[in-house]
Amino acid sequence: MVTTDKFLAAAIDEARAGLAEGGIPIGSVLVIDGEIVGRGHNRRVQRGSSILHAEMDCLENAGRLSAREYRRSILYSTLSPCDMCSGAALLYEIPHIVVGEHRNFHGPEGYVRARGVRVDVIDDEECVALMTEFIGDHPELWKEDIGV
Repeated sequence: MVTTDKFLAAAIDEARAGLAEGGIPIGSVLVIDGEIVGRGHNRRVQRGSSILHAEMDCLENAGRLSAREYRRSILYSTLSPCDMCSGAALLYEIPHIVVGEHRNFHGPEGYVRARGVRVDVIDDEECVALMTEFIGDHPELWKEDIGV
């Protein structure tokens, strides 16, 4: 199944880029007014980082934005954002998060919603398959990434 949402497709492209680099296949894009302003993928392995999840990489690559810009943005992620990444979205008052899938990992979506953020879970089969295959092939690396 091909993803029809062009922004989620861009996040999937980021996830595939991360996998091609030997990392964990999670991707993210930040969209403001229908334009991608930041892209990123999980680079924990590639950079030896403890915090460079896809959403954090995406926000870093978007650069400094005004509070007004963040408040108009949508954060796309191929996988449900973890506590850290959800916290960054809350800190910058990003009002809308689109999640590719949360079968393989379910972040604090209820808490984020309770804080007023719209969270849409697409349950995209391509996102599910990408993570399911990776977790099956690299269970220890996956456990490290989610702090298990």
